[in-house]
Amino acid sequence: MGRIADRPVSGRQPRGGGMSQLFSTELLPASDRIDAWQWNAQQICGECRFRLPRASFHGSIEVRTISGLPLTRFSSSPLSFWKRPADRSHADNRSCIVITQIAGARHYVQSGNSVLLTPGDSTVMDSGVPWSSTCGTDCARLYFRVPRWMMEERLRKRDIPIAQRICGRSRMGATLFRLSQSLYEEAHMMKEEEGAAALDAYFEILSACFGVHESPNLSGIELRTWIQRFIETHIAEPTLGPPEIALAAGISVRHLHRLFSVSGITLGDYVRARRLEQCRNDLADPRLRSKNITEIAFLWGFSDSAHFSHSFRKQFGVSPRAFRSQACQVSEAKPSTTDFSQPN
Repeated sequence: MGRIADRPVSGRQPRGGGMSQLFSTELLPASDRIDAWQWNAQQICGECRFRLPRASFHGSIEVRTISGLPLTRFSSSPLSFWKRPADRSHADNRSCIVITQIAGARHYVQSGNSVLLTPGDSTVMDSGVPWSSTCGTDCARLYFRVPRWMMEERLRKRDIPIAQRICGRSRMGATLFRLSQSLYEEAHMMKEEEGAAALDAYFEILSACFGVHESPNLSGIELRTWIQRFIETHIAEPTLGPPEIALAAGISVRHLHRLFSVSGITLGDYVRARRLEQCRNDLADPRLRSKNITEIAFLWGFSDSAHFSHSFRKQFGVSPRAFRSQACQVSEAKPSTTDFSQPN
């Protein structure tokens, strides 16, 4: 029947339990391919009704895991399917499926919503509600299955947008697309803590793609903590600013500035200080000596080298070049005991 078989990809052993299960029709007789595909697909998706071409069908299914959550890559000839959940109301078994289109154009319908995904686009489907999908060409897509309760908790939303297109050409949509691909490609190599950190970033990006958060029940301290985590995730983006942060948090720019004013520091000062800290760490890292100072500054969101140098000197009392020189000298003399928290 061609069941999915457990095996590491490309002979590399997983580091953090991100096992890979692979099924492919490649070595099967043409007469067995459709039955084998349907059997394997139903092990992942549950009971579905498929419509597949009878001639020259080909396809593969690969499942990898991130912190216990399955990330599946489907690649196949044109096919259509209809999914009718056996138990729509059982909350424990209900999931959200984040679909990322890799190749080809695919049409999805659920709860009266219709969305066409082209390469780079993403959407979310509810496993507890009937849905269908069609594609007239070869295509590939990623399915990331997340328990509904976890999705609501991570996004701080009970009303998850279903069958709505996240455009792969938008800034956040493109980031989500690249991150989805990276999760899939690196899943079997990630340690457990690496997978958890990657998922934190993934949900932050997905939440930003939806544009708003349900944050009225958060206290000012909790909301400011969430915003600080969001800033850390996006600190390297030159375009990170109050409008983008406020949109992701679901609050007004004015309220955003008010949250930071009570802590005695402006939002702009906070972002700049965090970028300068990252630059200082990189300038003190002997492994990054091949990168020049401007490259490091631009890597962490600065867009003007003169402004960076002025800000660095103001923050740490020494120029970036002088700091790096001092750091390199002391690192060579005392690599394990030197503390650069205070410049000379």
